Formats: sequence, C-alpha cells, structure tokens
Amino acid sequence: MVRPKKKLGQHFLKDQNIARKIVDLFTAFGDPELLLEIGPGTGVLTRLLLEKKLCRFLAADVDSESIAFLKQEFPAHGDKFVLQDFLAWAPQKEGVKRLAVIGNFPYNISSQIFFHILEMDAEVTEVVCMLQREVARRIASGPGTRDYGILSVLLQSRYEVKYAFTVDEHVFDPPPKVKSGVIRLELHMGKTLPCAFANLQKVVKQAFNMRRKTLRNALKGLGIPKQLPEPKWLDMRAEQLHVSEFEQLTACYEREGILKP
Repeated sequence: MVRPKKKLGQHFLKDQNIARKIVDLFTAFGDPELLLEIGPGTGVLTRLLLEKKLCRFLAADVDSESIAFLKQEFPAHGDKFVLQDFLAWAPQKEGVKRLAVIGNFPYNISSQIFFHILEMDAEVTEVVCMLQREVARRIASGPGTRDYGILSVLLQSRYEVKYAFTVDEHVFDPPPKVKSGVIRLELHMGKTLPCAFANLQKVVKQAFNMRRKTLRNALKGLGIPKQLPEPKWLDMRAEQLHVSEFEQLTACYEREGILKP
C-alpha cells in the first residue's frame, strides 16, 4: 500500500461514492486526444476511469511508490502510469494538442497546476478536480466578492466554471484539516478573446496585486489608456470588474499601443 507523504501534500480519497460522483461529472471521454489524471495516489479514481471507454489515458504522479503500486494493481495498464511532475510537463513534446484533466489535486500546488494549464500550448477542454474548498470557491467566485481574484478572472475567461459539491475531511487518509471542493471547468468552445491572453494576465495580475487601490492607481505601472470604453472603471477596484470588462480593458491597452497584441 502507498504511504501518504506530508511533503507531497497527499491525502488519499478512500470513499468510493465520492470518487464516482467526481468521475460522473466528467463528460469528455473519447473526445480529446488524451485524458490525464494528476496525482492518482492509490488509484481510487483511476479504477473508475479505466472502466470507461477512454481515449489515450495517462496517470501522472511525482510519487514513485504510488506509480509502482498502480502498475502492480493494474498490470494490464502498466504503460499508463508515469512518474512525472505535471508542473514540468510539456504536452507538445508528446504531440498532444488537445487534452482533458481530472484528479485529486495536491492542495499545496493546486493554484500552480491551474496556472500551468493556462500557460500550456495544448488546449485543455475540460478539468474536473478536487482541491481545498477555499481555492475551489475562489476559482468559481464572481465579481463583488472577497474570493474573486486572479485565478477567477483568468480561468473564467476561458472556461465555464461550476462549483459542484463539498467533501468532508473524514473521507481521506489522512484527513486534511480543511474541507475540499470539487469543481468542473468546461472550455468556452468557439470563444475569441478581444485581446491577447498574455496581456489579460498582465492587466489582471497588476490590478489584483493592488486590489485595495482603484484601478487608476493599481494600473499606473502599465500606463493608463487615454480612451476607455468605460472611464468609470478607473475609479473601481479589481474585484468590481466582470471578466468581460477585464477583457475589454485589456483590448483597450492594445488599441492604445500600451501593450502589444
């Protein structure tokens, strides 16, 4: 059996009903080129996924003990388990252009996982995952709330985000000190951003890094466009702007030549 390792932030799900609810949220079976499970651990989700009619499937973990256990537990699928840090994984090197992601994300790197998803060259069509409830709520939150932040805007600009359900501590080994949340992200198919995504990142990060200031002061470092669709935005704080307004604001920076499209 695999020993949960504190340094890896491992909390192994042991409730089969919760595992099935997570897998049932996933809809992209057979659609993308690859379904990637992040952090399979003891294989509670993996077992259910292998029962499905999958496209190419890989389960990636940084824990060699977990990979060895899974290869022994599922001998017919040994080639599907890889010792790989997702944060260092480059899908284009394997010729993958379209994938979906599922997993019980390690709480200590869940935000980093999402930033990596946003920065990958490949298109991630769907994400179903469990992570710390506070982070899950932050990702799914809307403007005007304390939880609304950088990941909220950037992920919602690309995905339809749904907070699915909360998971109690006792269904894990060892039990975490916080509750968990399960969320589903589905790519906005056919959506075209009015600005470069890299520029949207710059504007959003600058705005939320000084979230207590109005945008007039928070965005001084980038420069202020002379022409704004809504001048009132400058007197608002980052948490008050909708995702679409951040996109329009960034497009304005590009039209004014402050940021290159």
